[in-house]
Amino acid sequence: MELEELLRVMDRSAANLGKLDSVWQRAQTFIPSGPSRGSHPEYDDLRRAWVDLLPGLPPIDGWTISDELPDIDAMGQSFIDYFEISESPDAVHAAGEKPGADLSEYRYRLNRARRRAARGRLQQLVSAVDTALPLAVQETARDSEATLVNEQTKQIAAAVGEIERLLGDTTERTGRWADLHRHMRFSQGQDWHDVLELDWPTVRADIEAGALGDSDPLSIPDIDLGHAASGQLTGAATLALPWERLDDDGFERLLYDLLRSIPEHENVQWLMRTRAPDRGRDLSLDRVLRDGTGGVRTERVIVQAKHWLSRSVNAAAVSETTTAGKLWGPPLVRGIVIATSGRFTADAVSWVERHNAEGITPHIDLWPESRLETLLAQKPHIAAAHGLR
Repeated sequence: MELEELLRVMDRSAANLGKLDSVWQRAQTFIPSGPSRGSHPEYDDLRRAWVDLLPGLPPIDGWTISDELPDIDAMGQSFIDYFEISESPDAVHAAGEKPGADLSEYRYRLNRARRRAARGRLQQLVSAVDTALPLAVQETARDSEATLVNEQTKQIAAAVGEIERLLGDTTERTGRWADLHRHMRFSQGQDWHDVLELDWPTVRADIEAGALGDSDPLSIPDIDLGHAASGQLTGAATLALPWERLDDDGFERLLYDLLRSIPEHENVQWLMRTRAPDRGRDLSLDRVLRDGTGGVRTERVIVQAKHWLSRSVNAAAVSETTTAGKLWGPPLVRGIVIATSGRFTADAVSWVERHNAEGITPHIDLWPESRLETLLAQKPHIAAAHGLR
């Protein structure tokens, strides 16, 4: 099914859910809270409307709302029955609250399904905006009042519009969404600088916190962890990871999550270098450095992902990445990390050692598979989330 077709079905389902919620808001005022008898013509019509609307909610993971609104005459009689036997009518109260609980359950499932459907496309759009924004303003003064329209600004506007369509009302918008749209509408050079520096980082955080969050659990065997841990265990813990399970995009996303989990890293973002021979995707971050006197400074670091399983990264590839890294900015790139799921050749390691010994900016760190495996051993939940455990 096409994404847009699925979104239309979800939009219609949300509209039907809203109609049911409206029916329930009117109907719940008739729900008895104690002994009573009889019904009401308005409530009877609301019960019929509820039944008419239920087919408008397609099942989600095999579940949908199927129960009718309760019979308030029968509920009132039940209160009388419980009163006569001096027992608490908890079951009757629960029956009166069930329609509202069902509506909440369906809304949660619908929002989760929408996030699941949109996740892949949202990741592409977020990455596209991350790449296009610095390019859009790279030749524009910070205080420019001239209208700025170029290929990148058009791409960003289209991406943001599609992001809004994909999110719907599933994500809480605490960031500078209104400012983002206002600045894109005015479209002066200074506005696009504000988008880059102020608006997009907060909007991006909302997308990551909501739409890109994953509430679907990983599969777990039927096991009691406490009992299993108390038994006789055999074998040893493994450090090696099955890197072949990841494609290039999966490796980059693993690195993104790993980098974000390190406390000294802030503002981790994707950058796209389409001119790179291997179409390598870079990530950028601000590394926070603290000294014993309380001083704090940050330095910009570029991280390049090389998911190379069949060959090692040689000196030529390292040199090319280093040369390209010097062109990034501002701010000045102080460090480069080259992370690979394979290894580095001996000449690549020697080249980096000579480069760093000379004190030339940027400083280069090499992360072969062994380094990544050690880092992920300290954060096994990230490896598990990406299917490596």
